[in-house]
Amino acid sequence: MPFLDINQAKIHYQEAGQGPETIVFSHGLLMNCTMYRAQVEVLSKRYRCISYDHRGQGRSEVTKGGYDMDSLADDAAALIRALDCGACHFVGLSMGGFVGMRLAIHRPELLKSLTLMDTSAGPEPEHKKGSYRRMAFVGRWLGFRLVVKPVMKLLFGQTFLNDPDRESLREEWKQRLISLDRIGATRAARGVIERKGVEENLSGITTPTLIIVGEEDAATPVPMSRSIHEAISESKLAIIPRAGHTSNIEEPDAVNRALEPFLASVKWVSV
Repeated sequence: MPFLDINQAKIHYQEAGQGPETIVFSHGLLMNCTMYRAQVEVLSKRYRCISYDHRGQGRSEVTKGGYDMDSLADDAAALIRALDCGACHFVGLSMGGFVGMRLAIHRPELLKSLTLMDTSAGPEPEHKKGSYRRMAFVGRWLGFRLVVKPVMKLLFGQTFLNDPDRESLREEWKQRLISLDRIGATRAARGVIERKGVEENLSGITTPTLIIVGEEDAATPVPMSRSIHEAISESKLAIIPRAGHTSNIEEPDAVNRALEPFLASVKWVSV
């Protein structure tokens, strides 16, 4: 079980595959690096694949601070350098997308391409902050079992939630949510809820960018991805049918069909 000491935090990561190019996978809030197993299974045949847990989540250390998005971007940059995998293809979903945009804005030399999945460039909408804070409070002091139902509705689309053939997969992620570290998860949630936007910086991103969003995404709806697409010159947009906020788990084959040709098409451009 490999770990790196990065910015006063012990960060857990997993590595699979070999190849001249590396993909770094950055997970969403309340998830962990295993959320990318369907992508790693396919892409590790041609790429070195590294997926990691953000501080306070998965198997990474629960630290007192460092949960704001700029600090998490610093963690990602340090991991890329420590594992000697830059310039890399960076794939980030939701919170991982917040990190990816900041890397592309401030450290473009570390990236060969950027994939933004089910994410937003703006701050958390004010009308959502209250309910998210309440769920985090309950999760911290009473346990995530009491809020797992509304959290599942945020993380997954209605097609996935109502599909009888995926009951076991739903139960797996439900149990993962229930067993979250209360302190680490709520500190991470606070970082997401209170994040600053980067909309004004998107036009400066020159890294080849793919934007993927589930058509049923309730947390960061399709219009948010469209606005990122419009702001980043030459970016590509893929809308995944029957998928919600965690599109790569809900519709992994469709996400892989969007991701594979994009990665193969990217040529190195000096910055």
